[in-house]
Amino acid sequence: MAGRKRLHMNIVQTPNAPAAIGPYAQGVVVGNILYTSGQIALRPDGSLNDGDIVVQTRQVLANLQAIIEAAGGSLQQVVKTTVFLKNLDDFAAMNQIYAEAFVAHTPARSTVQVAKLPRDVLVEIEAIVALN
Repeated sequence: MAGRKRLHMNIVQTPNAPAAIGPYAQGVVVGNILYTSGQIALRPDGSLNDGDIVVQTRQVLANLQAIIEAAGGSLQQVVKTTVFLKNLDDFAAMNQIYAEAFVAHTPARSTVQVAKLPRDVLVEIEAIVALN
């Protein structure tokens, strides 16, 4: 179509987070906004960190941090997250670990219970980040 500009996107990939296990990117930057794919409790080598909700939430946040840093940002620039929990009874424990990651800065957040997550994990988190 005449007059339409092509959207410029930069794909974010880092070996410090698990590789995408399907046809998607770890993250995509459009303008100064990073959109991460949902992260589960996979270690960067692709093995599952299948501990309890505390262990899994720590791994998920470490994966998000690695992707955000690969894009040139930090957790303090996260403006929105979406948390998917297998069981909302895990909310308090997840929230305690989440709060440790976002001490001085609290992004907007949605948290929902879902029927099932990839690899039958307990938590998945995605983020939107405003990069400088």
